[in-house]
Amino acid sequence: MDAGAEHSKMPSDERDYALKPLDLKVIAERTVEAEAQRPTWSGRLEFILATVGYAVGLGNVWRFPYLCYSSGGGAFLVPYLIMLILCGIPLLFMEFAVGQYTRLGPVHALAKICPLLKGVGLATVVISYVFSTYYNVLMSWALFYLFNSFGATLPWKSCNNTWNAVGNCSSGFSGNNTHLQSASQQFFDHRLLEKTNGIEEAGGLRWELFGYLLIAWVVVYFCIFKGVKSTGKVVYFTAVFPYFILFALLINNGQLPGAKNGILYFVTPVWSKLFEVKVWVNAAAQVFNSLGIAFGSMISMASYNKFNNNILRDALIVSFANSFTSILAGFVIFSAIGYMAHIHNLPVDNIATDGPGLVFVVYPEVLSTMPVYQLWAPLFFFMLLCLGLDSQFATVEVAVTFIKDEFGPQILRFVKKEELLTLAVCVVCLILGLPHVTKGGIYVFQLMDHYTAVVSLVFLAFFEVVAVCWIFGVPRVCLMIKRMQGKTPNIFFRLCWLLLCPLLVLCILISSIAQYTPARYGKYAYPLWAEWVGWGISLVSIVWIPLGAIQEICNNKGSLLQRLKTAMTSTIDLDAEDFLPEKQNLDNPAAETLFTIQAILIYL
Repeated sequence: MDAGAEHSKMPSDERDYALKPLDLKVIAERTVEAEAQRPTWSGRLEFILATVGYAVGLGNVWRFPYLCYSSGGGAFLVPYLIMLILCGIPLLFMEFAVGQYTRLGPVHALAKICPLLKGVGLATVVISYVFSTYYNVLMSWALFYLFNSFGATLPWKSCNNTWNAVGNCSSGFSGNNTHLQSASQQFFDHRLLEKTNGIEEAGGLRWELFGYLLIAWVVVYFCIFKGVKSTGKVVYFTAVFPYFILFALLINNGQLPGAKNGILYFVTPVWSKLFEVKVWVNAAAQVFNSLGIAFGSMISMASYNKFNNNILRDALIVSFANSFTSILAGFVIFSAIGYMAHIHNLPVDNIATDGPGLVFVVYPEVLSTMPVYQLWAPLFFFMLLCLGLDSQFATVEVAVTFIKDEFGPQILRFVKKEELLTLAVCVVCLILGLPHVTKGGIYVFQLMDHYTAVVSLVFLAFFEVVAVCWIFGVPRVCLMIKRMQGKTPNIFFRLCWLLLCPLLVLCILISSIAQYTPARYGKYAYPLWAEWVGWGISLVSIVWIPLGAIQEICNNKGSLLQRLKTAMTSTIDLDAEDFLPEKQNLDNPAAETLFTIQAILIYL
């Protein structure tokens, strides 16, 4: 390195600062302190399990199987795997690189990469926080079913209960009798939810559900209150246990009559579907949403990695595990649906459905007819709990990471301990989740899910890809990775980041706008004011993108063109080295001296 040349490139104020020997020591100490303050995963396996646990969630169980069979069965795997390779893996690799290199949460990492679109980082935090307020409601439902599955008989098996409307209750699936409801559907509507007629009727708080929601948040808090140190230990169980249950259920279901027909219905390819644009868009959206791109969670979790962790390997493992789980869940679900179709002598498509109805209505009905249901029912709902908790850990951690990065010293003066900060975040989430556990809460839940997970996320994803791949630039992304990994990503990843990923995300965005339909819950259509509320929920996250851009341009000096150019200039240090090698011991005076010398040489 030409020290003189590098020195001459420094702004005058930085040069003057660098010429003072005592100040160099201060710089080194501050850098050590900043690096040392950020905790890291205890081992590489913890990071992999945490990210796999986040990516593998309830959507793998209720969304993918239905989407697969409705989009061409086995033929859907062709566009799904293509989109995974061209879009999913490269973008996950990119998010890992951003988080690991900057060692910051999504807000500060994206603000350094592209100040003009720094609002994207804040938007990811907002959407993750909004998502966590209602996602944990699903955990309260899973707990409700779990505790109700320990009786001598399952309460959703028969119509002889106080909550059943006997006149239109069927002990099995109703088939073409549209005026009948299954016992499991009535248990969900009248026992779990005590559902009102619409969002206009809140109906008061369901105190029993509130209790389960409180339990769910207590579990989440005690799993994340120590940050990555506690989460890293919990995921050894929550990320692995669901696979034992899925394999056990598959072995059990495969021996039931009719299971083969259900599986064939799931995998039989309908090749003509490949010529429908919607199928390809659905495949891309499924990959995108399932891996959790643009939620900020992957950036946040990668920021706790060692500087030279092998993120390409991790991205491949997470992507493979996520896709494998989706396909495995499809076999489990459709073998059970085939069994139900056999029992009730109905076509498989009369029973298959997606969304919460699949795991809280259809599958409970299946479980009630299985041999040894006293074993399988609790295990299934405990599996749902584990799948959901992993995803919940990551979304809450995004908000906690942002607050610590932005307001750490100020906040800690008041709350004293980081554990109390995490507690405050969880309590606020619990309070914001109360509308979902009213008697009309299912309508609020569906509205939030539609406008958060469907509308907002695609906008955020597009602007994140533009900020990193086009404005920051692929060459700089490659340089970051080379600093960490010792080699530049191959031409496949460079081509994906430069062209394929932005265009595919743009296609998903355009398709989402073109195919937009207002939120519905079954046959219930939301009133106009509820639609406006839904769009308001979307804007809560999206609005930070233009606001951040305007604020950045206004704060800069010069003409509009100069301000815009400055706003598009990255402030990230691409000459950074790993100041904390894995074997470095900061308590060792010799190591401290070595670090100080390294810092002096770099600043010279």
